[in-house]
Amino acid sequence: MKVLIVDDEKGIIDVINEYCKNEGYNTDYALNGTEALKKLNENLYDILILDVMMPIMDGFTMLKRLSPQKRIPTIVLSARSEEYDKLEGFSLGIDDYVTKPFSPKELIARIKAVTNRHIDTGNTYKYETLEVGFKSRVIKIDGKKIDVTPKEFEILEYLIKNKGNAVSREMLLSTIWGYDFFGDDRTVDTHIKMLRNSLGKYRNLIETVRGLGYKFNDED
Repeated sequence: MKVLIVDDEKGIIDVINEYCKNEGYNTDYALNGTEALKKLNENLYDILILDVMMPIMDGFTMLKRLSPQKRIPTIVLSARSEEYDKLEGFSLGIDDYVTKPFSPKELIARIKAVTNRHIDTGNTYKYETLEVGFKSRVIKIDGKKIDVTPKEFEILEYLIKNKGNAVSREMLLSTIWGYDFFGDDRTVDTHIKMLRNSLGKYRNLIETVRGLGYKFNDED
């Protein structure tokens, strides 16, 4: 497994690196969000350990600018413990939030838990008779292909890969349409409505999170 550690404190990077090496993980690091974006766009990683407060580009801004295709399981590691910061992180699709100072052993345990949750996502998502092929970009229900627009598919893929987490409308706009898109929330709502219609009996898998956006929930 390859871990990307993003933090402006080299001492913290060194500690995480040491514990990751003991687990047999390969590691790489970046000192700010700009460096991290470049590395994420050029290399493949299995998990991202991300600080929030960094020079040049902070962690949350980096997540907003990262394309959906490059998103990977993410644990935020931050000195900011306010509820607002945690909610902001989870709205951006992170998997876990660890407050500094932290236990390296606990961080390793959280890395294992997060990667185990993502291990079955692979290239295909299946739920009952719903099948979504991320590489083939094909959706099937009861064995029949369902036609959706490219944007609808990208929304569904993003929600599935962040299932259980609330995703804001702003996050969907910036990741699916592009960071500089000048549309409004209604653009997202319209596409969600069309996507739900296409999903038919599985429309309720996309839940509305009041005052925020949407989440994909396949748990009873």
